[in-house]
Amino acid sequence: MKPRPIYLDLFLIRLPLPGFVSILHRISGFMLYLSIPLLLYLLQDSLSSEAHFSEFRTMLSSLPARLGMIFLTWALSHHVLAGIRVLLLDVDIGISLQSARRSSKWVLAASLLTTLIASLWLA
Repeated sequence: MKPRPIYLDLFLIRLPLPGFVSILHRISGFMLYLSIPLLLYLLQDSLSSEAHFSEFRTMLSSLPARLGMIFLTWALSHHVLAGIRVLLLDVDIGISLQSARRSSKWVLAASLLTTLIASLWLA
C-alpha cells in the first residue's frame, strides 16, 4: 500500500478531462450566479427610459462589455451542456471511462462552438 501524500500541489496534479469539465461546470455556474444581480440591474435601468437604453447600447459596444458578454455566453452554454451530461451520467448513460472522456470532449467543443456562433451573430 502506497503512503498517502502529505502535500498536494493542485497545479501539478494532472486532472482527467471529465474532472476538468466538472470543475468548469462549477465555475461557470458560480459566475452565472454572480452575474445575475448586475444583469438584472442593467435590464431594469435600460427599460427605465430611452436615454438609459441609449447609454446601455453604448456601454455594450465597448470591448470590455463585449468580452464579458462572450464569457457569459460561454459560461451559460458550458453550464447547460455539462449539466445535461451530468444528468445523463445520473441515469447511467455514458458512465464508462471511454464514454465519459468522449462526452467531456463533446461538451467542451460544443460550448466553444455555441459561444463562437452566438458571438458572431451578436456582432
